[in-house]
Amino acid sequence: MPGLLRGAVRTAVVAGTATAVSQRVARRQQGRWAQQDYGQAPVQEPAPAPPPAAPPPAPTADMAGKLEQLKQLGELKEQGILTEEEFQTQKRAILGA
Repeated sequence: MPGLLRGAVRTAVVAGTATAVSQRVARRQQGRWAQQDYGQAPVQEPAPAPPPAAPPPAPTADMAGKLEQLKQLGELKEQGILTEEEFQTQKRAILGA
């Protein structure tokens, strides 16, 4: 009896899977025929959207760092460690100009 039951279950599973697959194929084919009847191209899946870009760094944090560097340069110039020319060169490098 267990072998008979196992065979019946296996047949039911195979039949159910075959039915599901054939229905899916039939629906897809009907959709394609319907689009051809109306002269439309088959619908294609849209391309996935690119991942969002990373946000730009906060300008206030960047500016605060630049101001701190400029203060340090000013102090070095006042102490006589940097010349005016060196100070201007470093200032342009920090400000990116």
